[in-house]
Amino acid sequence: MKKISYFLLLTLVLVSCGTDSNHFKIAGRFLNLNQGEFYVYSIDGGSAAIDTIKVQGGRFSREIECRTPQTFMLVFPNFSEQPVFADPGKSVDIKANASHLKEMEVTGTKDNESMTAFRQRIANVSPPEAKQLAAQFIKDNPASRVSNFLLRRYFVAAPQPDYQQAKRLIEPLLKEQKDNIMLSRLSKQLNELCAADLNGSLPDFSTVDAKGRSVSKADFNGKVGLVYVWSTWNYESMGVLRQLKTVYRQNPGKLQIMGICIDAAKRDCNSSTDRDSIAWPNVCDGQLFEGPLIGKLGIRGINDNIVVSKTGRVVAHGLGSKEMIEELKRQLAK
Repeated sequence: MKKISYFLLLTLVLVSCGTDSNHFKIAGRFLNLNQGEFYVYSIDGGSAAIDTIKVQGGRFSREIECRTPQTFMLVFPNFSEQPVFADPGKSVDIKANASHLKEMEVTGTKDNESMTAFRQRIANVSPPEAKQLAAQFIKDNPASRVSNFLLRRYFVAAPQPDYQQAKRLIEPLLKEQKDNIMLSRLSKQLNELCAADLNGSLPDFSTVDAKGRSVSKADFNGKVGLVYVWSTWNYESMGVLRQLKTVYRQNPGKLQIMGICIDAAKRDCNSSTDRDSIAWPNVCDGQLFEGPLIGKLGIRGINDNIVVSKTGRVVAHGLGSKEMIEELKRQLAK
């Protein structure tokens, strides 16, 4: 009887320390952040909503629904983002200094430990060196989900994307990950982006905004154009929208803006644009960063942007907010 009771007690303890097969557990602690919150969302369409993780006494713990392998992005109060690779039934432990989030350590699974090692390796190198190291990691680890993330981060969603190199790097990944639908989709998008990159214009597109209005590339003809990615929960992007509203009103008929809102719900997007009197179209399909339009344009981050001249040529991609506004004003003055 005592042996049976001991076995049951041990089983309960083990179960309580892990998570079930339909969830993924994130737990850990922060230095220099005693109380606060950060966000988490899936970048490959596995989770339909953005979740909030509370930090109390420097510690946090959260179980997130996870039925298939996913890549989650953690969004911190300073708007920086770091990936965590999730698997059903698994858990990870995070240790980080809130003042040095780039050095965040994630242990518990092979992919997360590989990403931690890569983060530590690039902590004190220049951006070009980090890009070279990312390319080498991808070549050496074609079966790793970390390679998929690095491909997007350094060659597709970078301030200066390199679609041609991304197209070369993705080939061995496709061979090793034949059943990865997201990679196959990205490969198709890269073919389109490489074509657009060569002629310097926006890819052809036609879609519907959050209010049901048609939007297409033709709307940019003869006007200075801007594609801007934002979210109601990202304070920086909300501030930029208000700045853009001023520029838009000062240049009637000369400036075409199309927003891409990555909120999970159209109602949140519409509520925000109605409240702030944002008149230009805003696309919000509820697919976060995996919508067909955002993929076609090669965008993978909040505050990303594409500036288009009156002649239809892409003149900038991925500028900082201040630089973006300045570039718009330069194009409008021509």
